[in-house]
Amino acid sequence: MLRALVAALLLANLAFYAWSEGWLDGLVGVRAHGDREPERLAQQVRPEVVKVLTPQAVAAAASAAASKLVCLEAGPFSPGEVAAAESALSAVLPAGTWVNLKTDRPGAWIVYLGLFADVETRRSKEQELARARVAFEVVRNSPDLEPGLSLGRYDDRGDAEAARVQLMQRGVRTPKLVEISKPVSLHLLRVDQAEPDLATKVAGLKAEALGKGFGACAKP
Repeated sequence: MLRALVAALLLANLAFYAWSEGWLDGLVGVRAHGDREPERLAQQVRPEVVKVLTPQAVAAAASAAASKLVCLEAGPFSPGEVAAAESALSAVLPAGTWVNLKTDRPGAWIVYLGLFADVETRRSKEQELARARVAFEVVRNSPDLEPGLSLGRYDDRGDAEAARVQLMQRGVRTPKLVEISKPVSLHLLRVDQAEPDLATKVAGLKAEALGKGFGACAKP
């Protein structure tokens, strides 16, 4: 009895498979609809627009599209300027088409000698430093520090202090630290990989609205 049941199930599965594959279409009078022709061909949507491209053609198309993209940026803006520039940009460009790139610049310190009474006194000190083989530069374009000499410039106060101590150990008298610029954060507003229409819109923004107009991105 069990063998007969197994045999019947096997025959039924074989019959269903033969019918689903279309082998029995001319015998049973009912056509099976499956993933085969001509049904599959009839389900295609606008097959005439489908084109098969070679890998070389795909690479060429991608390169041509990328060559039309441009990078534009405005700035740098100080922390006090960037909020107004962002507001002006948001009123014209869609969200997500531009970014705010922040860069933190450290302050700057020099080991300093001065103020000297006059230029002649400074020159006398220059000769003294030259005999001791201590490198120096004349301070220029800083009226508050002229006449004076810089014995080294540093981005870190600790490094400047270490250099000052070493110079004192070498016999240099009264060197001191002077902060010549404070740390600052700068912002660039960038439209990266802009398509031609967007690039035209960005380039047309008036510099007055942002404070600074857009130009080509600086090379890294």
